[in-house]
Amino acid sequence: MTAFVLVPDTFTGGWVWEETAARLRAAGAEAYPVTLAGLGERGEEAGPGTGLETHIEELVRLIDGIEADEVVLVGHGYGLHPVFGAADRRAGRVARIVSVDTGPLGPGGRRAVPARPGGARAARRAARRAGPAAGGRYLVALGQRRGIPAEALGRLEREAAPQPAGTLTEPLRLTGAAAALPTTGVLCAANGQSIALVEMAVASGPPQFRMFTEERFRFFELATGHWPMLSAPGELAEVLLRAAAGEGHRVTAPEDGHERPSHLLPFLLDPPERPRDRIGRVDLHLPDGDGPRPAIVFVHGGPVEPDRRPTPRDTPCFLGYGRYAADAGVVGVTADLRLHGLTDYPGPPRTSPRPSTWSAPIRASTGTGSRSGSSPPAGSSPRTGSPRPRRGCGAWRPTIRLWPRCPAGARWSPASARWTPWARRTGRRSC
Repeated sequence: MTAFVLVPDTFTGGWVWEETAARLRAAGAEAYPVTLAGLGERGEEAGPGTGLETHIEELVRLIDGIEADEVVLVGHGYGLHPVFGAADRRAGRVARIVSVDTGPLGPGGRRAVPARPGGARAARRAARRAGPAAGGRYLVALGQRRGIPAEALGRLEREAAPQPAGTLTEPLRLTGAAAALPTTGVLCAANGQSIALVEMAVASGPPQFRMFTEERFRFFELATGHWPMLSAPGELAEVLLRAAAGEGHRVTAPEDGHERPSHLLPFLLDPPERPRDRIGRVDLHLPDGDGPRPAIVFVHGGPVEPDRRPTPRDTPCFLGYGRYAADAGVVGVTADLRLHGLTDYPGPPRTSPRPSTWSAPIRASTGTGSRSGSSPPAGSSPRTGSPRPRRGCGAWRPTIRLWPRCPAGARWSPASARWTPWARRTGRRSC
């Protein structure tokens, strides 16, 4: 027999799994919806010491009391973190980990697929607010709500408890004991996740996505929002049963793929080398001649691992763009922005020296957006006294609309989208 341990997202309790759990039991499985300390109906139990470690220990005790032959741990949102912690300590008892609408964790407990910018910070703010109503308002806003019955949506807000801050700030420490466990991702298409997105990430080459091609990974996709246990409990229960049986979509590396990540492939053109000034984290690729020149600022995406070498400005891609710009008579500007995590995104404009301090005479700057659409600060203006950007554009995949509650604010103005014959055929807008 298979036992499913169902762990909820922030602020709420095991009640969100009630319908899914009932369907799993009707199919002959055991189901254990979990309400963690300090959350849901156990909100009064939160104390100064309540943290991620508290929740991991609770799951470990639950696993130790289950007699079923197979234990499947299911984590939704935040719930995936204590799930991985418990699996790490009881790897011999866990048959599979299931991630529901949450990026699987990579080496060291870091997310392989980052969450929305500002999400963790907003969760911490909500956790510090007094009273469950504040947490409830954030909870209802968290994720796409398509298909959630009005009664369940109201209950989410009424019964939410403030998230204990320690659960969001304590690091997840893993020994690697569960690193080889079979893992299934349940992706919710209405919340922006899909199998096609995973396949695109794998094909793009970054090494953190290659693990998704391993035999142990399987994927399912549901046409609903972030709360499938409320909007599609029957479909979710069916997917969980199939996941326990080892079913699901297998992602494979593309046949025409390349061994090296895309950012290490040779630049498409062969521009000549140009003089380059290195000022801190900024490189200036200089054109011939004297006098004021415009500049093109090429901004990389992220997050980027702190130990990645070469760093973005030394990759063939950005070296090529900088040299190409300089050969065309403008200053090509590249930089290593400290985009190592999602909380770093508001900072990049402050990590570079102001244009007025650059050795090359620069009259105006034009910023290009991240190739991955993940660097809203690319459109931020330099500080007062510096030349203001004249125009911004997105390269490769333009950012048409920012994530909800993105911290970039009014400084970032995405390109307006328009329908073209290509867009009508593909369902995507161009700019």
